[in-house]
Amino acid sequence: MAHAAPHAKVLPADLSAPSFVKGWRARALVVAVLFAVTAVVLATLDHSAEHIYRAWVLGLMLTFGFSVGGLALLMVQYVSGGKWGLLLRRPLEAMSRTLPLVFAYWVVAGLWMKHLYLWAAVTDTASALKSGLINETEAHAIDWKRPMLQPSAFWITGIVCFAIWAFYAWRLNGMSMRREADSPSNTPYWIKKLENISGFGIVVYSLTMTAAVIYWVMSMDVTWYSSVYGLLFLVGQGYQVLALAILTSISLSKADPYKTILRQTEQYDLGKFTFAFVMLNIYLAFSQFLIIWSGNMPEEIVWYMNRFNGHWAVIATLDFMFHWLIPFSLLLSKDLKKNKKRLMRVAQWMIFAKAFDLFWLIEPNYKDAAQNLHFSWGILEYIAVPVAMVSLWVAYYAWELTRRPLVQTNDPHLAEILEPEHAHA
Repeated sequence: MAHAAPHAKVLPADLSAPSFVKGWRARALVVAVLFAVTAVVLATLDHSAEHIYRAWVLGLMLTFGFSVGGLALLMVQYVSGGKWGLLLRRPLEAMSRTLPLVFAYWVVAGLWMKHLYLWAAVTDTASALKSGLINETEAHAIDWKRPMLQPSAFWITGIVCFAIWAFYAWRLNGMSMRREADSPSNTPYWIKKLENISGFGIVVYSLTMTAAVIYWVMSMDVTWYSSVYGLLFLVGQGYQVLALAILTSISLSKADPYKTILRQTEQYDLGKFTFAFVMLNIYLAFSQFLIIWSGNMPEEIVWYMNRFNGHWAVIATLDFMFHWLIPFSLLLSKDLKKNKKRLMRVAQWMIFAKAFDLFWLIEPNYKDAAQNLHFSWGILEYIAVPVAMVSLWVAYYAWELTRRPLVQTNDPHLAEILEPEHAHA
């Protein structure tokens, strides 16, 4: 006996964010305040604010990854044209519109420059070398890189980068709303226009993001250099943005309109997409390590020695497990990618793993921590400060989600995504 095909679903009249999104914002603000107070208490117990400065960079890089990484993935979607864009477009746009808060975080990091960067603290390398503040390798690196590593270059490069990102965020968000207001017959025109600006934008993003991470993170160790460092952060941003996008989409699917449009098929596709970034992430990280290990050059291996010796090997091993082995093993499961609750748990784990990886990248740059992992009250700032910063960012992100309809009604993939999942004759 033939079974009648189920009818296609219909979008609800109200496409705005569900009311519980306001609850996300309220809870995030409470968490931000609690952990900000905790950070102050820890600094008092440690009798130093040095770890606040370092942990601030971790929080900056996480929120920067969500905001500018969201902008980048939005451009990738416009270029690729995949139907996953219908699910993620509004969350990615909301991420990109949080850029003002990330800029404020960066300005604070810039004001603390002399606490974070050796090249900013040392103005006279001869005197610093004589007093034992730096060694000969560091003195040579600072002198050689001085045209680039100086406060004015830090500020100018950062402001130019933020201006470029802000332009693309403003342009893409504005064009998206004009496309929504235009006639459906003009949709092909808007698709082409958005594709053209995004194609070049991806190249610009890659260059500006690389410049930013060189100044903000890599230059913490003036002797370190890597030709794939920017690419590692680029892929890492895709890794964390997809994790947040999955969390957002599945959480929003508890109510309309996402309850109507998030099918198991698209959820499974997002899981596969995330798996690809997990693989690419470890491929690049291992490639960098393998090249330096095989070369075994004294001036190159110090960076890894600082992160393997003095109990740091424990953190490096956990980083490998947290950042790659666990998400890789879990995302191999077809059933897990189709299970909303389990996929959300993996996405939450991935965001934690990204923060853990940033801790391993940042803390050993400083002489008191290089090859010397030890407990102090200050080390707990790496939990308190980033949680406070990310929570404030989440509150901003949740507010941005409420400002626009969550579904773009003139998307060519809308009819397909409203079709019943298992219709058959």
